[in-house]
Amino acid sequence: MTRRIILASSSPRRIELLGMMGVTFEAMPSDFNEYLDESRPAEEVAIELALGKARTVAEHYPEAIVIGSDTIVSLGDRQYGKPGDETEARLMLYEQVGHTTTVITSLAVLWQELGIILVDAPQAKVAFKRRNDKAIAAYLATGDWHDKAAAWGIQSGAAPLIDHIEGEYSTIIGLPVTRLATILHQLGVPTQPVVLHCPVRQY
Repeated sequence: MTRRIILASSSPRRIELLGMMGVTFEAMPSDFNEYLDESRPAEEVAIELALGKARTVAEHYPEAIVIGSDTIVSLGDRQYGKPGDETEARLMLYEQVGHTTTVITSLAVLWQELGIILVDAPQAKVAFKRRNDKAIAAYLATGDWHDKAAAWGIQSGAAPLIDHIEGEYSTIIGLPVTRLATILHQLGVPTQPVVLHCPVRQY
């Protein structure tokens, strides 16, 4: 039996990664309201957001396997959302350069008809180089910071600002494919390996 699979997202990065896994799916953006809460651990908030996104879609399609995901970039207690304009993006980058941020990309996989709820929140570290105003200005000029948590996308232009990463590259891009493959296999959904090229050193 072919299982219906829905990705509760319109993110081009998540759509591309799930497609690379060889999964046949539909993308349906969730209308769940996203938020940050610096009074709680970022991991807890990320899981809550992924669950909220998946549930709003699963309510309409209980027979489907619904995948929700959310990415939060944090530095200490600071949780970074998406910048509203270039000035905010610049300030976000100034805060992160010279430091190592944590990227959490949560997963919530729901099969409401069977009462299955599986969640996880893989993490990776991103170590930024020292502040370089020229490099930051060049990146901001590309406009790539739009719609990016913490104002950067490692895969789409911000690599010159980053020294190295620790953990799985796909977690940083926005969908931890190794962990998601494990979950989908548990539900009888086959996947294929995903090979990605990380533009910076990876440990």
